[in-house]
Amino acid sequence: MPLRILLLCGCALFATPAFADDQPAPAQAPANQPADQPKDIVVTGRLDAARASIQPSLGATTYSISNATIQALPGGDNQQLNQILLQLPGVSQDGAGQLHVRDDHANLQYRINGTILPEGIAVFGQTLSPRLVDRFDLRTGALPAQYGLRTAGIIDITTKSGFQNGGEVSLYGGSRGTIEPSVEYGGNTGNTNYFVTASYRHNDLGIESVDGSAQALHDTTNQYQGFVYLDHTIDDGNRVSLIGGYSDQRFQIPNPRGLHPDGTYNVGGVTDFLSDDLDERQHEKTAFGILSLLHDAGPVTLQGSVFARYSSLQYTPDVLGELLFNGIAQAAKKQDFTTGVQVEGVYRLSGAHTLRGGFVVTRDHGTSRTSTQVFPVDASGAQTGQPIAIADNGSATEMTYSVYLQDEWQPIDHVTINFGGRFDHYDGYRSEQQLSPRVNAVWSPPGGFTIHAGYARYFSPAPFANVATTTIAKFVGTSGAAPGTYGDVPFAERQDYFDIGAEQKIGPVTIGVDAYHRRSRNLLDEGQFGAPIILTPFNYARGRIDGIEGNISYTHRGWLIYGNIAHAKAQGTDISSGQFNFDPADLATISRQYIYLDHDQTWTGSAGASYRFDDGILRDSKLAASMIYGSGLRRDGAVPNGGKLPGYAVFNISASHSFKGPGIEVRADVFNLFDHVYEIRDGSGVGVGAPQYGQRRGFFFGISKSI
Repeated sequence: MPLRILLLCGCALFATPAFADDQPAPAQAPANQPADQPKDIVVTGRLDAARASIQPSLGATTYSISNATIQALPGGDNQQLNQILLQLPGVSQDGAGQLHVRDDHANLQYRINGTILPEGIAVFGQTLSPRLVDRFDLRTGALPAQYGLRTAGIIDITTKSGFQNGGEVSLYGGSRGTIEPSVEYGGNTGNTNYFVTASYRHNDLGIESVDGSAQALHDTTNQYQGFVYLDHTIDDGNRVSLIGGYSDQRFQIPNPRGLHPDGTYNVGGVTDFLSDDLDERQHEKTAFGILSLLHDAGPVTLQGSVFARYSSLQYTPDVLGELLFNGIAQAAKKQDFTTGVQVEGVYRLSGAHTLRGGFVVTRDHGTSRTSTQVFPVDASGAQTGQPIAIADNGSATEMTYSVYLQDEWQPIDHVTINFGGRFDHYDGYRSEQQLSPRVNAVWSPPGGFTIHAGYARYFSPAPFANVATTTIAKFVGTSGAAPGTYGDVPFAERQDYFDIGAEQKIGPVTIGVDAYHRRSRNLLDEGQFGAPIILTPFNYARGRIDGIEGNISYTHRGWLIYGNIAHAKAQGTDISSGQFNFDPADLATISRQYIYLDHDQTWTGSAGASYRFDDGILRDSKLAASMIYGSGLRRDGAVPNGGKLPGYAVFNISASHSFKGPGIEVRADVFNLFDHVYEIRDGSGVGVGAPQYGQRRGFFFGISKSI
C-alpha cells in the first residue's frame, strides 16, 4: 500500500524577485552606524555581508523570504519548510513532502549560510524547521557557476543568530490530534553567538489520506527536530561557525477502508485480510553538521567548510496483509553517509571586475538491506508454494569533484555581465563528467526597472542514495518479479537552459515576469516502484521543459499582498534507464513519442495578504489569508501520463495578537477553509504510488511566550 508523505498543507509568505543589483552590500560597517553600537554587532554584520558576497545571485531569478514574512501568514513557523515554498512562483506540490520547481521532479540543493547540505534519503523540506530561518532564498533559472549538480532550485538558508539573550517557548495544536511544543533560544557571550531550537510534532495525518476522508485511518506520526548554531569571532577578519541538526520521524502508512484480497494468494490456508487492519510503518532519521571558517581581508573573502550528513530510512511491512494483497512483503533499510569539503572565495580585482571561484569534494557511501517475502509462481503467475524469503543487500561509494571560476564584469554603468564555467566529475554507479559554461547579463537603469538574460549548461547525476540496488534476477519465478528483465543504471542529466526576465518597481508595488526554455539529454525523473516510500531515479533519453511565471506584490505600512501565476509544460521520450520497472507496452509507447512527465502541472498559482494593526483597539494584531492553486498533476490516459487530475484551490486564514507586556502571542489558523476535497495523485501515472488527497479543513491554535 505505498503512499507518500505530506504534512500540514497550506502556509504563507511571499518575496519578490532579486536580481544582480540586489547583491549584498560591500563588506564594511554602514556609514550611519551609531558611534556607540557594540563592536561585536558591527563586526558580525560586516562578516555576514562578506560571506554573502561570495555567492550573490548574479542574474539568477531569486525569491527571498524573511522570518517576519513566515510569521505573518497562516501557520507561521509551525508549518514545514516545504509548505512555505509552495507560496513562491512556479513551485507546485506533490505527495511525500515533495515539491517541484519549474516542472522539474526534485533536483533541489539546500544550503545553510552558503554551505551545501549533502543529499540524503529523506527530503530536507521536511527535516529543516522554519524556526531556524532568519531568511531564505530560492534561486532558479540560469544560475551562475557556483551552483551545480542540483539546479532546478537552490534553497539557501541564512540562520538566526542571537545578539540579545532571549528566546521563546510555544505550544501549537488542533485538528487531527495535532500537538507541537517547541523552544528556541539565542544570545551571545563575548565574541560568541549561539542559537538553538527544538520541537516535537504529533498528529494523526502524517501522510496524505488515501481516500479523501477527514480522518485518515492508521496515520499517526511522531517527529522530533533539533538545530544548533554557534559562531565565534576570532578577530575583525575571521570567524568560525558550527551548525548541527537532527530529525527523527516515525510514520504509520495510512490504510484504505473496507478492501479484501482477490484470493490470488494464500498463506497457510489464509486468503482473507481486511485492509483496515494493515500495519505498515516507516522510520526516517537525518543528522547533519557543518564546520566553517570565514576569512575577510581587504579585497579577498574566503570561506572553507567541512560537512557531513547521515540519513536512514526503515520500512516495516505488514507481512501477512501485504502478501495476500500484493504477493510481496519487503522489509527495507537504507542508510547513507556523506562527507565533504567546500572552499569558495571572492577577489575584488577592480571596480569593474570581481572574481569568484571554489571547489567542492564529496564522498557518499550508501548501504541497502532488504528481506523480501514472496511466493514461488509458475509461468502463468499462479502460486506454487508457501512464501520464501529473499535477502538482497548491497553497498556502494561515490566520489564527486566540482570546481568553478567566474568573473563579474561591469563594463558600463547599470550593466553587469557574469561569465564563467564549472567542471563536475563523479565516479559511482557510473563515471561521467562535464564542463559547463555560464553567462548572465543584467541591465538596471534608473527608475526601478531591471532586465536579465542568461544561459547555463547543467550536469546533474542521479541522486546516489536513491539509485536502486535490487538484483532483479533473484526474483525471477516469484510473485515479486519485475515487469522487465533488463535496465541500465541512471545517467547524469545534461541540460541547456535559457532564461530571460524583467522586474519593475513602482513605489510599494513590484511586478516581475520570467520565462525559461530547457532541453535535456537523459532527463532525470523519479518514481515509487515498491511499498517503501523511496523514490528511484530513472532517465528519459530526451526531455523538454518550457514555462513562464509572473508575480506581483504590494508592501506598504502594515500591508503585504502578493500573487503568483506560472505556466509550464514538461515532456520526455524514450526511457533509457531502470527499464525493468516499467511495463513493456508502456516502454514501447514512450520510445515512439513524447509524453508528459508525471509531475507536470500546466498552471500553478499562489496568493496571500496580511495586515498588521499599529494603533487602535487592535494594535499588535495581525490578520492574514493565503491560497495555493494547481491545475492538477498528470495521470494515465490514452497513453502513460496522458490525462490530468482536476484543478483545485485551497484557502487558509489566520489571526494573531501580541501582548507586549507579558511577551505572549496567541494565534488561530484555519487551513482549507472551504473543506475542499482534492486529489494530489490518483495512483496512476509513470512511477506513481497510491492515491493521495490534500488535507481537509483543520483548526489550529497556538500560544508562545518570550523568555
